[in-house]
Amino acid sequence: MLKDKKILVGITGGIAAYKAADLVSRLCKQGAIVYVAMTKGATEFIAPLTLRTLSGNPVYIEMFEEPKVWNVEHISLAENVDLAVVAPATANILAKMAAGIADDFLSTVLLATKAPIFVAPAMNHNMYHNPATQENLQVLKERSVEIIGPGTGFQACGTPGDGRMSEPQEIIEALERYFAQEKPLQGKRALVTAGGTQEPLDPVRYLGNRSSGKMGFAVAQALVEAGAETILVTAPTTLPTPKGVKRIDVTTAMEMYEEVMAHQSNMDVIVKAAAVADYRPKVFAEQKMKKDGSELQIQLVPNPDILAELGKIKKKQILVGFAAETENLIKHAEGKMQRKNVDMLVANDVTKPGAGFGSPTNIVTFLFPDGHKIDLPQMSKLDVGRKLVEKIVEILEKRSE
Repeated sequence: MLKDKKILVGITGGIAAYKAADLVSRLCKQGAIVYVAMTKGATEFIAPLTLRTLSGNPVYIEMFEEPKVWNVEHISLAENVDLAVVAPATANILAKMAAGIADDFLSTVLLATKAPIFVAPAMNHNMYHNPATQENLQVLKERSVEIIGPGTGFQACGTPGDGRMSEPQEIIEALERYFAQEKPLQGKRALVTAGGTQEPLDPVRYLGNRSSGKMGFAVAQALVEAGAETILVTAPTTLPTPKGVKRIDVTTAMEMYEEVMAHQSNMDVIVKAAAVADYRPKVFAEQKMKKDGSELQIQLVPNPDILAELGKIKKKQILVGFAAETENLIKHAEGKMQRKNVDMLVANDVTKPGAGFGSPTNIVTFLFPDGHKIDLPQMSKLDVGRKLVEKIVEILEKRSE
């Protein structure tokens, strides 16, 4: 699985750095083309010459040293590797990655690459369980960074506990699983909408909703993982774009409608996860509206119902809708499913803890036109997205029978 794969191994300054030599050796024996980037701290634990001898390639340490080849090296590596793995990954490098800090060669190439990133945490038990480290790991997970381990056992500091770097063979197996995973949507095109649209009242105010866009972004990531060529049409959000996804930014419901309609005919799968405003102000005030103490009336006009329009014109596409409700979840969701002519509807009660807007988790029910439904327990939005993709694949397979 690893033959001819270009893999960047990042080594940071922890006692487990000695294990990186074994990791590099094993990767090379399996036919991988290995590049090593070390922090200065890592060189205190293991000599760069060891890694250069094992990998057969130059070892990168200094950001501004004389180039080994004539290009911008951190960008060249970032663009050409198939995968990056940081082992050991100290608390320090995890914090840098979570904050987007690029102050040395390794952190810069990790920030610049679009390749999948794996990290194998290695640190003292207490450092691993520090809330800051746990929060950084959660941030990285949400950004599609894969976490390997850590293991549990006796540590160099003299105390037992979790925080040990996973063994090189475990890391190898995780990388093999990644390259071996099936791509059931390879060759398919998918469109996802995400976030909450904003309907301007004047140059500084708008009507909006509480949607964070996290669910739609998670679905887009899951579709890319399954091999689909994915376009994400998103309302305003600060979320990072999932790797491999083409992102189109919009603001209003009308803008989202136009982008969706422009692309829908070429899609095999359309997932409408965005919280689209049902109405917009009839009149946009060219200047900021001033407060004078009197009542203010705003006339609203309906926005296009994007999901309903897609339901009317869809042919072979799989159309998935979302229903965020606050009461009578199943009743309202079933009604929406029938009215909008979708192939599947994802319903959630946003008043439940762990299922509301902005939450990293969700609690949903999948509904289908034939009447059956699937209740999912609370799980991360990415896991919900992956479950959704599994059902999309099943629907496509049934249609091809």
